Amino acid sequence: MKGGAITDTPRIIEEITQPELKATLAEGLKAIADASDFAALEIARVRFLGRKSVVARVLRSLAELPPSERREAGRAGNLVREVLEQAVGVKRKELEDALLAEKLARDKIDVTLPGRRSPLGRLHLITQTQREIEDIFIGMGYEVVDGPEVETEYYNFEALNTPADHPARSLHDTFFVSPGILLRTHTSPVQVRSMEKKKPPVYVIAPGKAYRRDSDATHTPMFHQVEGLVVDEGITLADLKGTLETFARAMFGDDRKVRLRPHYFPFTEPSVEVDVSCMACDGAGCRLCKRTGWLEILGAGMVDPAVFAYVDYDPERYTGFAFGVGIERIAMLKHGVSDLRLFFENDLRFLRQF
Repeated sequence: MKGGAITDTPRIIEEITQPELKATLAEGLKAIADASDFAALEIARVRFLGRKSVVARVLRSLAELPPSERREAGRAGNLVREVLEQAVGVKRKELEDALLAEKLARDKIDVTLPGRRSPLGRLHLITQTQREIEDIFIGMGYEVVDGPEVETEYYNFEALNTPADHPARSLHDTFFVSPGILLRTHTSPVQVRSMEKKKPPVYVIAPGKAYRRDSDATHTPMFHQVEGLVVDEGITLADLKGTLETFARAMFGDDRKVRLRPHYFPFTEPSVEVDVSCMACDGAGCRLCKRTGWLEILGAGMVDPAVFAYVDYDPERYTGFAFGVGIERIAMLKHGVSDLRLFFENDLRFLRQF
């Protein structure tokens, strides 16, 4: 009977001669068979097989019986215990099978139904815009370079011809980590590092994060830029304008016009601010362009020969131009975003539009 199902229960009950054990066996088998769940089965098991059960008491009292009765009582007690244990095991298996069948019926899968699509993440609009800008310049033969976001004053200011008394070097404008160490205020330091590593010709763009103490609807303390640098023989302001016209038309459409306005940057001379004709009104004048017909997109200029002195370039032989594009600015203009802070608030209603 060990390891198998209970087969001849009536005969086994008949073999038990002790009235108390016989009654316990019959009552226990009925209670186990009637158990409707695991809790009821456990109650029956403890009642008929636990330490306070009749079976346990009979087996504990064998030593007190006369030798002539001890063997028969022990055999009967062990037989009852074995039958009840097997009954508990069989019932537990029945309950487990029923539970599994119920779960399978409840969780039944119709394989003919279409699958459920998991929601997919998408690139943030800033990342999309950065990659689009990179693709445009890569298509013009530029190399993408990178540099540290925690910079020294030398690379961030001094090697870019920014004097010690320039307002940008004050605590009011710049995040200083420690004396002489700061969070870069633009990605232009990467240009200096690139010129240190290689001789002309140099055609690079440096996308990445920059940091300044500024926060409003059109400025954030952390923002993204793409700086561009070209150094070669015979580079002129006309080359800069042609490059930026190509960029503007690739980014905003073939009808965009570009104009350069005089400006000042410490590391370029001459320096310009670059505008494109408004894509909302096509230059006629509207609210977006403040009735001017033009939208500012970046700053640029010819590399100041003083910068070449820091990287041992011959200014008599080489000339170059540099430009800095604000990625958030480009994304705002292209997609009609009115507030820069929307890019960083992680509102899915906004982000899902792109």
